[in-house]
Amino acid sequence: MNGRVLHVVGTRPNFVKAAPVVAALRASGHDQVLVHTGQHYDERMSHIFFRELGLPAPDTDLGVGSGSHARQTADLLVALEGELLARAPALVVVYGDVNSTLAAALVAAKLGIPVAHVEAGLRSFDMAMPEEVNRRLVDQLAELLFVTSPEAVGHLAREGVDPGRVHFVGNPMIDTLLTHLEHFDPAAARAAHALPERYGVVTLHRPANVDDPEAAAAAARALTEAAGHLDLAVPLHPRGREALRRAGLADAPGIHLLDPLGYVEFMGLVRGAAAVITDSGGVQEETTVLGVPCLTLRTTTERPVTVTHGTNRLVRHGELVPALRKVLDGQPAADPEGPPLWDGKAGPRIARVLTEWLECHDHRVAGAP
Repeated sequence: MNGRVLHVVGTRPNFVKAAPVVAALRASGHDQVLVHTGQHYDERMSHIFFRELGLPAPDTDLGVGSGSHARQTADLLVALEGELLARAPALVVVYGDVNSTLAAALVAAKLGIPVAHVEAGLRSFDMAMPEEVNRRLVDQLAELLFVTSPEAVGHLAREGVDPGRVHFVGNPMIDTLLTHLEHFDPAAARAAHALPERYGVVTLHRPANVDDPEAAAAAARALTEAAGHLDLAVPLHPRGREALRRAGLADAPGIHLLDPLGYVEFMGLVRGAAAVITDSGGVQEETTVLGVPCLTLRTTTERPVTVTHGTNRLVRHGELVPALRKVLDGQPAADPEGPPLWDGKAGPRIARVLTEWLECHDHRVAGAP
């Protein structure tokens, strides 16, 4: 099979999205390289995901680590340029909307290497979100754009993206969820963390909730009040750990602070939860498929399909407790059909498009040795 495919991943959501694409391409005999930027580097947020998801060990781990957006992105640009020049891929595949995604797309575009963007076209229309900046720029650079929901096609059309480059393939994150569903054990996860039979799960990491001390304090107050109605398991992302602890979250009755969890254990907790409180895009999607009520502490979402076809509801801090009480009185109804093409076959669809594209294009890398 001609044409090397180089995947760039850097954070735990990237790993979950990449796993079915890598597996489908492997089944077709493609030459692949997996580059881990090290944007998420903690064992519980990185290497455990490779083991649990069946991803091959990265061919390269750049070990970039954390830092400000500018410093981290600059380090990624330098490290990825050397990697792409050395590997000379025919195509670079990027996932999601993190700094690793943007840096890889920019480096590849400057070197004349085509880019495929998995999870293209999502829009929150909130430019204060770093992820919104990243996803908009990556979509302008990409040669192939793989979208997870119908509204994303419309967003790209309005931005002038050639429709011939856009492919509605479904959601590879849901491929991973359905593949591992039988391993999500709520009883075992609950017992491991001494949780009562009825509990909720919380994940917060967005700047709007944890970076500003006033916002973190508001989030901590809302969660403290919510914990009076439902015990809450809170696996703390390193980004928000200290901010929420300083805001007093660790001292609240009913709050169970946990270290970051591996994919299978975390999804076991989510599967058994009475409700999930989050600001994560991926968790909004996963709860939609699992039928678990989701309260998203944001004013916008780039995944409106989780509201129209799922169990998701957007809430502000002051709205959290009333919304939670409604959930506990009776779960919101989800569309029994679920979002279109969230059927566990997105990875093979993406692999077919990539295979056809590679067969039709000359593979020369600008600047390659």
